[in-house]
Amino acid sequence: MTRSTPRTVLHRAAGSFAAAGLLAAASLAGAAAPAQAADTPVFTLGGPAETALHPYPENGRPKSSTVGISLNNPSEDEENGGFGGDFTLTFDLSGVAGVADVKFDGEANPDCKVTGTKAVCEDWGIWPGLQGAADLVVTAADGSESGDTGTITVTGQADGATFTPFTTRLTVGGPDLVMERLPLRTELTPGEKQQAPITFANRGTRDADGVLLTLRYSRGLDIPQRYSNCEYTVDDPDQPDFGSTTALCSVEGAFEAGATYTLATPLTLEATERAYYDTFLYRIQENSAAQRASQRAGALFERGTGGVLKAVPVTKGAAARSTDLNPYDNQQDADFRTENTADFVAYGDQVAGPEGATVKADIGFRNEGPAWIGHIRSGEDVATVDFTVPQGASVTSKPDRCRAVTADGKYREDQTSPAPRYVCNTSMTVRDGSGLDLPFELRVDKAMVGASGAVTVRNTWLQNPALPFDPKPANNTAFLVLNGEGGSDSGGTTGGGDGGSGEPSTPPTSAPDPEKSPSGDSGSSASTTSGGSAGTTGGSGGGLASTGSIALIGSGTAAAALAAGLVLFTAARRRAARHA
Repeated sequence: MTRSTPRTVLHRAAGSFAAAGLLAAASLAGAAAPAQAADTPVFTLGGPAETALHPYPENGRPKSSTVGISLNNPSEDEENGGFGGDFTLTFDLSGVAGVADVKFDGEANPDCKVTGTKAVCEDWGIWPGLQGAADLVVTAADGSESGDTGTITVTGQADGATFTPFTTRLTVGGPDLVMERLPLRTELTPGEKQQAPITFANRGTRDADGVLLTLRYSRGLDIPQRYSNCEYTVDDPDQPDFGSTTALCSVEGAFEAGATYTLATPLTLEATERAYYDTFLYRIQENSAAQRASQRAGALFERGTGGVLKAVPVTKGAAARSTDLNPYDNQQDADFRTENTADFVAYGDQVAGPEGATVKADIGFRNEGPAWIGHIRSGEDVATVDFTVPQGASVTSKPDRCRAVTADGKYREDQTSPAPRYVCNTSMTVRDGSGLDLPFELRVDKAMVGASGAVTVRNTWLQNPALPFDPKPANNTAFLVLNGEGGSDSGGTTGGGDGGSGEPSTPPTSAPDPEKSPSGDSGSSASTTSGGSAGTTGGSGGGLASTGSIALIGSGTAAAALAAGLVLFTAARRRAARHA
């Protein structure tokens, strides 16, 4: 028995997701599970509803396709919801006898064996969520003909668990819809528009009865048309996604094998005023209720009210057949870079409390735009909020996303006891009008008038702190001021109460130069405020004082912070290339 390694699990998951479709959040499930005892887990087997097989060639070896079988553990408890036992999956292959030959990907499925019309896979452990279970490598059987079809049924068994069975269909031949790449301009300016004449071909062995055109474009792009045969959804701004719009367009007609089609009217693709790094994805598939449900992935869609999106033939018949029926050539995408900026404005707070009190402070930043910033391809965090704790105070509670570091910003193994400095990364996206709100609780260890700590939004690399898209580095830094004007007599509370005003702070009248001034000494640079938020006239948020400064403060407030905004697609073409 070979247990699943993380590499194997990820390898299987990639195949299963790719087989199920680009935007599907889960594979198509089998029949409803029977009622079970509350303490008996029920796992759902799934995968693609149907897979087309390349017809058996007159000469040479048959081309293979991959059917990814998935396994869903519905538990939401990532730490304790896993199933830690042995389990067996059984595949009934009798329904595809004479239609298809089936084997398993040996690297991903080392414990799967085929014997006659039966296959068995043994494994251990089922983690919470959706995961790949097995990758079937299927080819048309010698002697099969176009249109031959059959089914494979998958069942599971384990002591102390129940599995919902799943059935998938294999059919010899079928349409092979291929999306052509558009010659789009990718270096743009805000407001720039260009036409997108979507063009696709059917290089398969039979006609496609209607097609489903999927368009997905990130927050900085727009397609102004809203067609009546398209459904639209926009990512929830409160959810960790890319702020993308998805359109599912059901285009009617018989799309003939060997023909090429284009849209009757090209789409208009626009770089909006908030564009910066953006992606446009366009995909073509045969239309079906199952395909539409898979693409919707449970999201709410709203139908357009404009005209009907239509596709017209460019060529018919006589076109060269494709070398394979490849589901991975249905899609193209393009990345855009728009000449734009985003102003990240840090905000601090002004709190007060006597010695021994615990005070609450809200710090962070907001993106005043105009651009949204999203690292769609790399998935890297956009920025970091770097917070130096005011002198005479210690942090008793911090946001989960924040980690303690040393006074000079280096790694700190101890994440439990109070630290002199904290760094808090954003997600891979920060939308325009949004930001990062970070609530901290601090204990006043020693009451000092005007103790302050810098709050800087910077690049995630400490050695290169400048934000490349931000034209106003002066407002990247604000201050958390403790016992500013009234000292320890300004209304602080003990026992975890909120001793602060709850409003962003005005920075001290003087701030330390982290390169020249020792900890606790005040520097000579004057400060300013921008847009109602605290900011300094100084640097770009690169270096911070190792401890907070002590200085008299001036009055002032700033606007409250907005909530932070946060996968697009991971291409599965590597698998396609391997089995081509």
